[in-house]
Amino acid sequence: MSRFLPLTIRFANGGSMVVSSIADAKKALDGTWKDKEAPDYLAAARLVDDAVAGICRPAVAFAAFKKAAARQGLLKPADPSAALTMLDDLWSRKGKGPPR
Repeated sequence: MSRFLPLTIRFANGGSMVVSSIADAKKALDGTWKDKEAPDYLAAARLVDDAVAGICRPAVAFAAFKKAAARQGLLKPADPSAALTMLDDLWSRKGKGPPR
């Protein structure tokens, strides 16, 4: 099981990949980004390398990666989970919130 919730990255050249680990993030950083000189990209690349080396917490590096991808418009919106869809459906049928 992956440590992080999966993100789908759609690269500038149209390709895509699912990223759910620091190893995936490192591989994705080698993909086609809109601006590899952007400060957010450079920070993410440094932090991911630091996480691989064990001198940065993986959660910090993954958050930086997600921020960089979002700033460049590379994150594909995630569909709601099946559980969330079921809850939304139940909520809308009642017309009210859950019983108190």
